[in-house]
Amino acid sequence: MTKKTVFSGLQPTGNVHIGNYLGALRNWVALQDTYDCIYCVVDLHAITVPLDPAEFHRDRLEAAKVLMAVGVDPEQSLFYFQSQVPQHTELAWMLGTITGTGQLNRMTQWKDKADVAGANLGLYSYPVLMAADILLFRADAVPVGEDQKQHLELTRDLALRFNSRFGEEFPIPDPIIPEHGARIMSLQDPTSKMSKSDPDEGSRILILDDPDTIRKRLKRAVTDSGRDVRHDWEEKPGVSNLIEMMALFTGGDIASIEDEYGDAGYGTFKDAVAEAVIEGLAPIRRAYRDLDDAEVARLMQRGTLDARTRAEGHQQRVRELMGF
Repeated sequence: MTKKTVFSGLQPTGNVHIGNYLGALRNWVALQDTYDCIYCVVDLHAITVPLDPAEFHRDRLEAAKVLMAVGVDPEQSLFYFQSQVPQHTELAWMLGTITGTGQLNRMTQWKDKADVAGANLGLYSYPVLMAADILLFRADAVPVGEDQKQHLELTRDLALRFNSRFGEEFPIPDPIIPEHGARIMSLQDPTSKMSKSDPDEGSRILILDDPDTIRKRLKRAVTDSGRDVRHDWEEKPGVSNLIEMMALFTGGDIASIEDEYGDAGYGTFKDAVAEAVIEGLAPIRRAYRDLDDAEVARLMQRGTLDARTRAEGHQQRVRELMGF
């Protein structure tokens, strides 16, 4: 039986935080056993903001290393740098010609950033490139967080539109969203998603952070009124966020955590969450330290060559359908 294809990508924008890990990357690793997985460092998406070329070059390799340390296996999945496979941008241009500006104007991320100095065409049109990333390899499903569902809906719309105009070519990809962990929130503002762009470093835990840093940031995490440890996003978003972190790192269930720590107080509970996070991240930190930069670069180059070959086969059909 042919495996269904899954696609996803990670921007090389610095170290990865536990929101990325719990909300997406851990799921990427699990999917490798049952799907034909295609993962890439989406470096073209990272250049819509000002960058330092030397730092960007390092971040690209760093992102590849982090993904391998998490468990993305280049022997099991197709893994490469997006920018090295030109079919991504070719398909993006083609899809751009059937994308309405009204749809792009409604994209939440564009509306949030349109007034920021430096907003550019790349930022405006990058959802089309994201759609091309997914459709290029005929992905059947995409592991996404809840905040990315709008982008996947655009992808589905463009696939349907292309198929209607030019012939059935693209499958309509479905989202894969974990029941818990799809959105890990800021430690300082549990109503906002954990983000690398937050100026407050205490708002997040990076997966390569040392144990002392993890303990310090969790100790300072915003909680809620009262002292009972209870999973209730309406009344206790801060505590609920920590409960979900602990459940995901320990493999325990939320009810059991509530039973064990319900009356323990926030201090005791935060200490327990910190130790669970430290223990859960320890294998990733060890794997990262064991990786050799030259070997990672070699594996990414091999993946790039395989991705180009596979992508070209697909793109030939798109060109033919459109009359090229």
